[in-house]
Amino acid sequence: MRRYVSAVPAVVMMVLLALLVPLSALAAWVDLEIDNTDRYVAAVAPLASDPEVRSTVSDLITDEAMKQIDVGPLQSTVRNLLHEAVMSFTTTDAFQAAWSAANRTAHHSVTAALNGRTGEPVVIDLAPVTEQVKQNLTKNGVPFADLIPVQHTDITIISADRADQLRQTFRLLRAGSIWPAVGTVVFTVLTVVVAWLRGGRGLRGGPGRRRSARAALSATAVAGAGFALGALVLRAVIAVARNRVLSEVPDAQTGGAAAVYDALTHSLRTTVWVVFAVGLVVAVCAVLGRRWMARTGSGDGRTP
Repeated sequence: MRRYVSAVPAVVMMVLLALLVPLSALAAWVDLEIDNTDRYVAAVAPLASDPEVRSTVSDLITDEAMKQIDVGPLQSTVRNLLHEAVMSFTTTDAFQAAWSAANRTAHHSVTAALNGRTGEPVVIDLAPVTEQVKQNLTKNGVPFADLIPVQHTDITIISADRADQLRQTFRLLRAGSIWPAVGTVVFTVLTVVVAWLRGGRGLRGGPGRRRSARAALSATAVAGAGFALGALVLRAVIAVARNRVLSEVPDAQTGGAAAVYDALTHSLRTTVWVVFAVGLVVAVCAVLGRRWMARTGSGDGRTP
C-alpha cells in the first residue's frame, strides 16, 4: 500500500509532463515561427527546389494557361511543351525569388486564419510566380507564353473548413506563447526540489542528504521519462494533424501541400527527437545514479 501511494505522485507527474511538453512546444512554435513572417518564409523558401512543389506549381500554371489556349488536335502537344518550359523555369533563381515573394504574401492568409476570419482557407497564391514564368517564357520565345493568365492560382495548404476548426486551438497557443514552456521547466524543477526536501525528513538525528539525493534522483528519473513521453505525444499530434489537413486538400495539390506542411513543422519534429533523447538520457542517468547510491549504502550507517 505504501508503494502504491508513493507511486501516485510519480504517475501524476509523468502524465502532466506528457501533456505540458507538447503544449509548450506547439505554443512556442506558433509564436516564434508561424507568427513571424521572416521565419515563416525562411522555413518554406528551400521548397523552391522540392520536386513535389515544382511539379504542383508547373501543373497549376500550365492548367490555367491551357484554359486560354485552343489549338485543336495539337492541344496535348502544346500542353506538354508549355509544361516542360514551366518545369525548366522552376530550376532558376528567378523562380526561387518568386516563390519566396509568394510565400511572404501567403503568410497574410496564415495570420488571417489565426486572427479569426471565417471561411478563408490558407493558400499560397502563385500569381507572383506566374508573372515571372510568363515574362521568362515570353522573352525566350516559347509559343503561346503570352497567353498565360496572371491571376490567382492557389496551392491550398489548409481548407476553409479545417482552418475554422483549428482557429480556437491556434488562438490558445498564440496566447500561451513561450510561457507554457517556462511553466513546464519551473514545474519540473520545483518537483525535484520538493522530492529532495521531503526525502530528508525520514531520518532523525542527521541531515539525511543521501536519502534526499535518492528521492531527488527518483523525481528526476520520472521527469525525464515524462519529457520523453511528451515528445512521443507531440510526434503523434503532428502526424494526426498532417493527415487531417491533407485529407481536405485537392488531390492535385496534395504533394505540394505536404511538402509545405513538412517544412513548417520541421522544427517541431526536430524538437521531438531532441526532447525525447534528452529526457531518456536524464531518466537513465538518474536511475543509474540512484542504484549506485543504494549499493554504497546510506549516510547514517543503514542500508536502504
